[in-house]
Amino acid sequence: MNGHTDIRIGTLASGNKGADYLRQIIPHGFESFELTFWKHIDVDLKKLAAGVKQVLEETGHTAVISAVGIYGNPLVDKKNQKGWAQLIDACELFGCNVVCGFAGRVVDKPVNESMKTFKKVFGPLAKRAENRGVKIAFENCDMGGDWQRGDWNIAHAPTAWEMLFHEVPSDALGLEWEPCHQMVSLIDPLPQLRKWVKKVHHLHGKDATVNWDVIRTQGIRSGMPYVYHRTPGFGDTNWTDVITILRMGGFKGAIDIEGWHDPVYRGDLEMTGQVHGLNYLKNCRGGAFVPNPT
Repeated sequence: MNGHTDIRIGTLASGNKGADYLRQIIPHGFESFELTFWKHIDVDLKKLAAGVKQVLEETGHTAVISAVGIYGNPLVDKKNQKGWAQLIDACELFGCNVVCGFAGRVVDKPVNESMKTFKKVFGPLAKRAENRGVKIAFENCDMGGDWQRGDWNIAHAPTAWEMLFHEVPSDALGLEWEPCHQMVSLIDPLPQLRKWVKKVHHLHGKDATVNWDVIRTQGIRSGMPYVYHRTPGFGDTNWTDVITILRMGGFKGAIDIEGWHDPVYRGDLEMTGQVHGLNYLKNCRGGAFVPNPT
């Protein structure tokens, strides 16, 4: 591993695919992985962790598990709540200290009407995380919702973040941030990152391309696509600026590419795009690490 251990560059990997998927893609140069689960944990975490540990050892410890994540609605789904607790407890097995996921939502109610339930669910989870030295990072995807209604996640706007962290004032709670979700909301991501960098526990490597010509001529309700999710290196964001803000803010952790969204580099070109994004982000980080002379 080079000397860029403060900010590693990696990718997401489904926990259900097992350790063999990691074995196949580590040679491409990925330095970290967020292991993800959709809605529920349906695997033996101890067995998975043992398999992952073996692969990391086989490949010379060039990569680490940066985070584990579960994406569902913990405010209405008891099994998803259990999954959060399971992953908080299992972090030590994977050698990481971050659990990521949606904050959940009381379905089709305004954001403020979810706060009581959020406190009831994440108050105990935050304490559980604190006791184990684990961080909780809320993903920012709106999942098709807005302020008034939605099915999945209230942690999609800065005002909501302020409300969440007021309801459960724990240092364990923070953000899983990325430029893409901000740009979908027509937010400039860089000033936002400067403000919130101390609350960022993990990053998804995902960018966006905003079609300003469509917005200026058709608006955002015309049915015409006005923004595309992109793999880093193909979107509008200068990730050199992102990494500069992270380092100046004292962030230490990982940027893990969230693939499977780019409208061009998908299908047979998926891993081509991801590896391009990996190398792009490494260049934005400063290129190859060069030790100082002694």
